[in-house]
Amino acid sequence: MTWSTRLLKLEKKRMQGPDILDLQVRLQELGYYAGKASGIYTETTELAVKKFQKASRLKPDGVVGPITWTALDMNSSRYFSIERVYDAPSVIIDIDRRVLVFISDSFMKIYPVAVGRPSLPTPLGNWTIVSKALNPGGPFGVRWMRLSISWGGYGIHGTNNPKSIGKAVSHGCVRLYNEDVIEVYDRTPVGTPVTIIGKAYNNRALKLGDRGSDVQEVQRMLRKLKFYRSKLDGEYGPYTEKAVKDFQTQKSIPADGIIGPSTLTALQRAYADLYK
Repeated sequence: MTWSTRLLKLEKKRMQGPDILDLQVRLQELGYYAGKASGIYTETTELAVKKFQKASRLKPDGVVGPITWTALDMNSSRYFSIERVYDAPSVIIDIDRRVLVFISDSFMKIYPVAVGRPSLPTPLGNWTIVSKALNPGGPFGVRWMRLSISWGGYGIHGTNNPKSIGKAVSHGCVRLYNEDVIEVYDRTPVGTPVTIIGKAYNNRALKLGDRGSDVQEVQRMLRKLKFYRSKLDGEYGPYTEKAVKDFQTQKSIPADGIIGPSTLTALQRAYADLYK
């Protein structure tokens, strides 16, 4: 299996390299690219990528990331050689495109999912399935698969709210339609590797005087944790600053009243613990 460590796409200053050359050769092999395999990401390359993505039921955006590489591997004649690409199941979850890709030795399928909202993002990284449960019920739907994330109770599960699929609304878990989670569950043994990819949420550092929806989200979490008792007005005033300092003191974080990466992570984890 070949993946580029970067996203390949059409840019004003043309991207070039051996990963693009490999991409073009694969697209030629599949009949989508008729140009010269130059190693330069041109308009012709982008058009071929979009055609392939559309035929593979992927978002035809012309951007080549892990999911498009996986689809190329599965369609390539190399996959059908004696040395198979995959000997065991694996799962890739793209939180930006909100899809789950299931891959095994002879099966690949892409499923739409719901992922964590910005205040409780789905953790990026390499994890495994550590336990499974039938019919957990309620918001977990008909199946539950716990991930090996050391904080919080994160998992892949069904849902009692199918309208949420395709959105960033969960408490960090990955939701599928019930009929889809049954299919994935039946093919996924304990120990299956799960790779979660995407862009990390780039929250700004919040301090006294700031305003915005991100401030309101912090206030909401602090109020749920009983540190903040004022209005959710999105204004980082003295009451919000005091609540932040109190929270930081409890968590042994320098009490500067500023929401930086360490404070935000601690806040998100404490909030997630309420929903275990």
